[in-house]
Amino acid sequence: MKNALRTRQRIFALALPLTAALYIGAEGLDPKGTDQIVTTTAVALKVLPIAARHHTQLYISGSLTELALAAVAVSYGAIAMLVRRSGSTAATMAVLLGGIGAFCGAIVNVFGGLNLAAAATAHASRDAAARFLVTNFNSGAGQAFTDVYAFSEFVAPIIMGVALWRSGRVPRWLAVLFAAGFELAAQTGSVGVARVVVQMAPFALAMVLLAVRIWRAANEAAPVSDHLEPPLVTV
Repeated sequence: MKNALRTRQRIFALALPLTAALYIGAEGLDPKGTDQIVTTTAVALKVLPIAARHHTQLYISGSLTELALAAVAVSYGAIAMLVRRSGSTAATMAVLLGGIGAFCGAIVNVFGGLNLAAAATAHASRDAAARFLVTNFNSGAGQAFTDVYAFSEFVAPIIMGVALWRSGRVPRWLAVLFAAGFELAAQTGSVGVARVVVQMAPFALAMVLLAVRIWRAANEAAPVSDHLEPPLVTV
């Protein structure tokens, strides 16, 4: 049983650097000027020509974003495995909030990324495409998903950073680096590959270091064969 748990923990550890790579790839490939909340016709008419020129790039970026958000949800659960006793409640809250936020973020990305690429390449007038995008974002569901995503994207990393700080399982500077790096990564827009890599470097470093900690924590468990049976107790 312990061998299976150790293998599972190692797999979770690998999710952290994968998350960083997907996140950097998604933002780095996102065409400049398209990472906007399209709530007005003016904004829609501004981003549609950009999306039309780079629709393939936008599809790839949007797809990577979907994968990155799924990996973010898994990473929160993986990081929580490091937290024991003190900080466990905060870690659980961060996992729940981060998972819900990642789900909402995936839907928002469909509104702003994949739908934008589709609208830009559809055989429809520019005004019709703009109305479609604005209607999506201004709908009740669109606003709700956007608000929840924005809130969780800001709050969940801070809560997990506090949990790591209180747990004592990692250096406190690493807990700060994770929270601050995640916040900086969340604020990074489509500013080109070079600037994206630089701005997301603290986040990527924190994820790699936490992955190493999770991997080592799995190795600390004494190897136990899954085929061993518990000894019989005789009276």
